[in-house]
Amino acid sequence: MTAPSEAERITALVSESDTEAHLESKKYTMRISRLTVDKLGIQMYDRVAAVLAELIANSYDADAEHVEIRLPFGQYLARKTQGQIIDQGFEIIISDNGCGMTTDEINEYYLNVGYNRRTKRSERTPKHSRRVMGRKGIGKLAPFGICHIVEVISAGGQRTDQGYRVSNLILNLDDIVDEKPDENGNVLPYHPQPGPLDGKFLDDSGTKLILKEFDRRRVPQREDLSRQMAARFGLSQENWRVQILDSRRGEPPFYVGDLAIDLMENTRIIVDDRPIQVENGFLPVSGWVAYAKDPYKDETMAGVRIFARGKIVAQTRDFDIKSGFTGEFKMRSYLTGEIHAEWLDEEEDCIRTDRQDIIWNSELGTPLREWGRDLLKELASRAAQSAQQRVWDIFIEKSRLKDRLERALPSEPDVRSSVMKAAKSIVSQADRDSLKDPEYVERVVRLAYAVGPHTALLNTLDEVSTLSGGSVDVILDLFEKARLVEIFSLGQVAQERVDAVESLQHLVSDPSTEERQLQTLVENAPWLVHFNWTPLTNNQSLASTRSSFESWYHANHGEEVVTSGIGRPTKRPDFVMLNHEGRLEVIEIKRPLHSMSDKEFDRAFGYLEAVDTFINDNESVKRSYPEAKLTIVCDQLGLDDIRGRLVETDPRIGRRTWHDLLEMTKRSHGDFLAAVTSLQGELPPADDHGDHQDSPTP
Repeated sequence: MTAPSEAERITALVSESDTEAHLESKKYTMRISRLTVDKLGIQMYDRVAAVLAELIANSYDADAEHVEIRLPFGQYLARKTQGQIIDQGFEIIISDNGCGMTTDEINEYYLNVGYNRRTKRSERTPKHSRRVMGRKGIGKLAPFGICHIVEVISAGGQRTDQGYRVSNLILNLDDIVDEKPDENGNVLPYHPQPGPLDGKFLDDSGTKLILKEFDRRRVPQREDLSRQMAARFGLSQENWRVQILDSRRGEPPFYVGDLAIDLMENTRIIVDDRPIQVENGFLPVSGWVAYAKDPYKDETMAGVRIFARGKIVAQTRDFDIKSGFTGEFKMRSYLTGEIHAEWLDEEEDCIRTDRQDIIWNSELGTPLREWGRDLLKELASRAAQSAQQRVWDIFIEKSRLKDRLERALPSEPDVRSSVMKAAKSIVSQADRDSLKDPEYVERVVRLAYAVGPHTALLNTLDEVSTLSGGSVDVILDLFEKARLVEIFSLGQVAQERVDAVESLQHLVSDPSTEERQLQTLVENAPWLVHFNWTPLTNNQSLASTRSSFESWYHANHGEEVVTSGIGRPTKRPDFVMLNHEGRLEVIEIKRPLHSMSDKEFDRAFGYLEAVDTFINDNESVKRSYPEAKLTIVCDQLGLDDIRGRLVETDPRIGRRTWHDLLEMTKRSHGDFLAAVTSLQGELPPADDHGDHQDSPTP
């Protein structure tokens, strides 16, 4: 047998090298379908916080004591330009000091999707005897919900003289989902590419994951990410901490800790001694539920978080109660809590695959649901009083009513007390959102300021009634309270008229003002047109008369007519019908700077004639309103000579311009308002802190 030639020897060496390279390229093997990656990775984990939670859980199960995560706070990991996703070059790096993995362990466990560690290895970790979080073996797919490349660098196994041997592999999503068939049509397994550190050694055990080539996903801001991560874990152990750093070094790092929520006083219910009753006994639970002091900052804080083995398995606002129940708004807006139930993740699987909710109709989910609903009923009852107190505290803070009253009424403590009680009664049924409106807060203040003295007068009357002989001091106090009531009542009327005059001035000066706005104002404040109008002499209800006229008009003219906009937001009045000094008034209003045409006048005059006929046809109406009148409020009249003379000569027709109306209103009410203000004493505004000596402006 002849010795091989040099050429043959070289050829053999090359062939052997190629064989080793080929074997090396198939060192790592994953068998998985494209559908599995899509359903259990891409679709289930499309948020950065959810992905991080799965990877942190893997580190926990690997007995890690410290996990470090680096990522860019508040950044989009990729941008979208002309429909194309452009990677920004960021990386997310998750490093831990756990036990790491050998090549065999990576192939047998890590690349074996669906591998159940609890049944095939142990429910407890070897070093710290932790209860293993992972169960379904799908968390490793989570990164593919946000990226395309995952590099794994894991140093594990027995320590050698050189250190721990490194297993380094690179998983590519595009290659995983590219299901290549063999010659028989069977899908070939996927072989991740070994990385440059594969086979080398490191001094310490642990695992590092590097995520690259992202889809358009956003990393939350530091504060938001901190809340989101805290909400996902219910762990508090000395030998376990997770640090998250900004890879751009722009924000300080933070450790994942407890979720900080300010709770409403007297609403926290501890459930450690409230086990859940089942057919064969009781299921232990621990934790608490409560109402938050303020609405949630984000969805992370919404509802009760339910944990098993230290990891969130569900988040519920109502324990599966359907919509439409009493107190639904407050419960869904303020309910918070943290419940630990280890048995949810043990023998019977009561948790949805995406670990986002309980399977409520399962054998153990049903008693948990009923237990939770009873708990919420108790919480709602306990929270009602605290919620009212919180609303009152917010109102006092925003209105500064106590301080304002002390400066406005320094010598009337009982009146101040009555105003405070009136305000508390008014806001008792308000919700916190309404207190965000400064106008609403000030309306409550004004109403309480008007009602308070009446209450003080009634209290004094009660005191007088209990005295057999009657104390002179009490009688004098009674007279003083009566005087205050009169003054404050006048002050409330004055304020309402000031508001109406200001509204009129604003509408008249705005060219975009519509007739409907002016009709509504005049209908609510008739004294703007008739200065001697008072509720004492004009308090008859027009509702039935207006309704009767509208029906009569439709029957006699075959057309619909609208005489009021109050309570009819979808209807536009044809004219405003008022009553004044025994007359039914047809108020025809045109927007500022408008010139009335002949056609518009004829329509208004026709309404006057119709009201006149309606009065004469109905004796009961005629007894209350024997005549009709037309008042035109319009800046200009573009009428022909005949119609112009009719406006000037017909005693049933009156006309005013908006400018004249505004000036006459100011003059007719000026002295009255000034006199009432000086008598009543103005309540200082909420933003007046008493730092100056000037009198507050009304």
